[in-house]
Amino acid sequence: MPPDTNSGAGIEVKICGLDRAEAVDAAVAGGARYAGFVFYPPSPRNLSAGAAKDLTRRVPAYVVAVGLFVDPTDEDIKRVLDHNDLGLIQLHGAETPERVQDVKRLSGLDVMKVVKLAGRQDLKAAGRYFKTANKLIFDAKPPADMAGALPGGNALKFDWQLLSGAKIPIPWMLAGGLTAENLREAVAISGARAVDVSSGVESSPGVKSITKINEFLSTAQKIRDNP
Repeated sequence: MPPDTNSGAGIEVKICGLDRAEAVDAAVAGGARYAGFVFYPPSPRNLSAGAAKDLTRRVPAYVVAVGLFVDPTDEDIKRVLDHNDLGLIQLHGAETPERVQDVKRLSGLDVMKVVKLAGRQDLKAAGRYFKTANKLIFDAKPPADMAGALPGGNALKFDWQLLSGAKIPIPWMLAGGLTAENLREAVAISGARAVDVSSGVESSPGVKSITKINEFLSTAQKIRDNP
């Protein structure tokens, strides 16, 4: 498996919310480093533990299968792990650093914690996860008055300048409203070496577009070749 770090050349990509075999295959063939599967019933991208089984089995060893959870119970996690061979847990809710540590012990896996940003105070608060999370994802914080907002996958961007030059001692990804059209700008401004996309490669909420997956991964490849 390739080194998992934000240093050196290359833009790593995580395609999240994969919904069917063709989408998984497109992500793998296009060079995605991470394949994400959502286990959160309110999400249009949700999969049951059993339904995900055939999809996670399609992920080769050199691609990391990621399970996304939102404030999960221990039973939620065990149920998914009983059916699926994951390589990484993503926590996308209000989990505390202590809960991150608990999930690491329970699962035996590395944990990636999502931190939602709207301003510098949110970035400062991310520091409490530096000693417990193995990785971070920075996503947009939905406005309080946004109807129907999900923990993620809302196609919202935040000010990428917040991350420019930030001292973050563990690997991190940029998420939130990314598309093939704005990826180069997002990477240039934020300094991200890894990115996460979900709604930006969909034809409708929860339905991945093979064309958009290919376009996004192609753009990431071009950034690698021509930064």
